Amino acid sequence: MMLKRVRVIADYQFGKGAGEALFPDNVKFILSRTGRVRQIIDGDKRVATVRANDGFLILSTYGGQKLKEVLPFPQKRVIMNDDAAPFVAKGKTAFAKFVLDCDPEIRALEEVLLVDKDDNLLGTGQARLSAQEMKDFNKGTAVIVRYGVKGKEMGEEPSE
Repeated sequence: MMLKRVRVIADYQFGKGAGEALFPDNVKFILSRTGRVRQIIDGDKRVATVRANDGFLILSTYGGQKLKEVLPFPQKRVIMNDDAAPFVAKGKTAFAKFVLDCDPEIRALEEVLLVDKDDNLLGTGQARLSAQEMKDFNKGTAVIVRYGVKGKEMGEEPSE
């Protein structure tokens, strides 16, 4: 029941097939005191956390890598330039002036994957601007990076 539920959420949030790719049959669930799913664990790695206020998924870098492997380029991706890539990989904010391109379907407040021009994962985060705004703006925050591949440890909780 829980597995089916998180797979449906992932399919809705990231596209058809994402739930099956992110959550194999052997995942474990960490529940809150009230019995709701809080985290989804694959082996010893956290794949995602369920955001308490709306039920959407926040991907870890491990979950982001699994999702990137199944989504066609550039779906759910924000492509950063070479100057910003090392900072984004450390978990620093991704600014609009450093965005080379992005999925045209991205809307503000969606969870996105941050990649370099060679489609290597830099991190995961929450878009603050729509796709068109990311391309047009030269100032401001494009994506709040939750987890960089060289940044925060996997066990830390995301800030909301």
